[in-house]
Amino acid sequence: MSPMRAGPGVNAVIQARASSTRLPGKVLRPLAGRSVLGWVVRAAAAAPGVDEVVVATSDATDDDPVAAEADRCGARVVRGPLDDVVARFGLAASQYPAGAVVRLTADCPLLDPVLIGRLAAVWRAEPSLDYVSTTLVRTLPRGFDAELVRTEVLTEQVETASGPDREHVTSAIYRQPDRYDCTGVVVSPPADDLRVTLDTAEDWELISALVGELGDQPGDWRSVVALLRARPDLVALNAHVEQKKVGR
Repeated sequence: MSPMRAGPGVNAVIQARASSTRLPGKVLRPLAGRSVLGWVVRAAAAAPGVDEVVVATSDATDDDPVAAEADRCGARVVRGPLDDVVARFGLAASQYPAGAVVRLTADCPLLDPVLIGRLAAVWRAEPSLDYVSTTLVRTLPRGFDAELVRTEVLTEQVETASGPDREHVTSAIYRQPDRYDCTGVVVSPPADDLRVTLDTAEDWELISALVGELGDQPGDWRSVVALLRARPDLVALNAHVEQKKVGR
């Protein structure tokens, strides 16, 4: 992990579980010699300005291997309720205090450390911001998602969020831009029509093909987009996959 930076600390918290509904055990699948979770931990640890990497998994017994793998990869580990993800983030913020938390998910193995670091830099430059993300206005492929939340705001969500907001952690924040100070990171040209997150067998086929072409290295969104623009046959592998909606 990167050295401590001047100013408030920023920790990355990766939510991970074994019991995904569409592709069970996906975060532990081997991808070019390391687990999918290992790819995400590596990207978070390589991000400029990230001080600690924490994996927040559940206290269910089938997540024992997830906790063990996170520890093996060098991440801190917290465990909490399976179906109350925001509570797990609250545990991570309590056990590993920081001024802000970057929320990552363990099904995005191609995460780009530079993008994660950009969120930290934007927030450190203006620490009154409540929320900074790559998804507020989506211009990146799905699979490069990263969201930074000021810890005080995260703690508020732990106390007040209800229903689907307890699973999706940040949804009650960006839905209320009149209450919370939110900003986004965008890229040009937009590539939000592309999908490199891991939720189905078709997604796995695409990600495996991308890694086969790009090699075992932290994600680089420009390289991924360039390859997919040149290879419509790869894009077609999961173009029909519909993202699960908030609340579903």
